[in-house]
Amino acid sequence: MKFKSHYTGASGRQSAFDIIFSPLRNNCDLVIFCHGYKGYKDWGPWDLVAQQFALSGFDFLKFNFSHNGGTVNNPIDFPDTEAFAQNTYSKELEDIECILKRVERGFELNEEKKKYKRIYLIGHSRGGGMAILAAAKFANAIDSLVTWAAVSDFSARFNFDMEKWKEEGVTHIKNGRTGQMLPHNYSFYSDFIANRHDLDIISAARKIKIPWLIAHGQDDEAVCLSNADHLKSLNPNANLLIIKKTGHTFGGAHPWKDDSLPPKLKALTDNTIKFLKS
Repeated sequence: MKFKSHYTGASGRQSAFDIIFSPLRNNCDLVIFCHGYKGYKDWGPWDLVAQQFALSGFDFLKFNFSHNGGTVNNPIDFPDTEAFAQNTYSKELEDIECILKRVERGFELNEEKKKYKRIYLIGHSRGGGMAILAAAKFANAIDSLVTWAAVSDFSARFNFDMEKWKEEGVTHIKNGRTGQMLPHNYSFYSDFIANRHDLDIISAARKIKIPWLIAHGQDDEAVCLSNADHLKSLNPNANLLIIKKTGHTFGGAHPWKDDSLPPKLKALTDNTIKFLKS
């Protein structure tokens, strides 16, 4: 069963989320999934990933960050480039807090309010970095953390012409699939500097006390494998899983028209489920 709705995120902006409820039991645990940069909850095979978790006894919630460029009515791709331009790491961290509060209120299902005893957070790519920050900041609300191809330091991702960006106030990145030139306001960087303490993945990683699985593709072309090694060095108690002969999306692509997961993503999903069940 799939439940679709929306939540109110950063700056009061509404954004879409959905939950696939497990058919196995009524009082299961909840997985919350955070998508990455230029991503969204309905990207590629993410729905198949959610279904796999549901078949294994987990409810699975995935959401769009409020300023990822999607809208409630059109959550796929980037119809609202102005919202995309206004995004910041601070807003994404606030969005996760808003989702956690929405989960805390519970969901009406079969005339009953469904709440959860345990909540697990999964983040992919930039969403993995956000998940690390959230797991440290909202430690009492999250029981386990899983990061897939996560970045280990946001400060290292600002590989733009910084002087030109500051002078012009905006820079653009091409989306290879849609051809859109997606804008980034300079406020993205200035917000990071102003809130650097709260957005420090390195510091947050050291604070993680809950079980943590760090998973990464051996041949990641977007976030190199050294990021996983870095995170492991910051938190030696974390589990490290390297998926061999695969890249940043573990074989997934958008659109995904197959009815089954790509083998490497299937292996990642199975290992994550095993980790959360342990």
